[in-house]
Amino acid sequence: MAEKTNNKTVFFNPFSKDNPVVVQILGICSVLAVTAKLEPAMVMGLSVIAVLAFSNVIISLLRSTIPVNIRIIVQLVVVAGLVVIVSQLLQAYAYDVSKQLSVFIGLIITNCILMGRLEAFAMGNRPWPSFLDGVGNGIGYTIILVIVGFFRELLGSGTLLGYQVVPDCLYEAGYENNGLMILPPMALIVVACIIWVQRSVNKNMQEK
Repeated sequence: MAEKTNNKTVFFNPFSKDNPVVVQILGICSVLAVTAKLEPAMVMGLSVIAVLAFSNVIISLLRSTIPVNIRIIVQLVVVAGLVVIVSQLLQAYAYDVSKQLSVFIGLIITNCILMGRLEAFAMGNRPWPSFLDGVGNGIGYTIILVIVGFFRELLGSGTLLGYQVVPDCLYEAGYENNGLMILPPMALIVVACIIWVQRSVNKNMQEK
């Protein structure tokens, strides 16, 4: 029962209480870069979930055989191999989105969330908890990307997933899209608002 409770905590904590973006402040660069539209934000999030989950499992399986002095190199090699696979799949099945994400898929290799979870969790835990930790942190990261991408595309372009959702009658009445929302600094402001809401909900996280 204790193990089930621990696994539940490992999986669900990154959604809010231990979110990698708004609590640990990791992976901010990609949040700023890929959230001008909702679709690339979702694809980026799914890519990170896949890479983080499977890299956690692989490192967990190999942890007892990896020499301590080269563990970071081994982790980078595992992540790089998985990123190449994800990149090739995107180019084959979602080429337009792959072009929008550009170099940021490759930069998953240097994402602080991945290296942090590999070093802090996968190196000291069994494969199943490591898998849950990877999926949980990936989903926590994706939640923030989707929220930021939703508001930036809606307010900045009047669309969601490329489809117009703001009716023409509003534009005819004088409504205009907020061009500032598609600029990277606005992503940081949206993330700051999410952090404020998250800290307001979780009173125990407020600094005294």
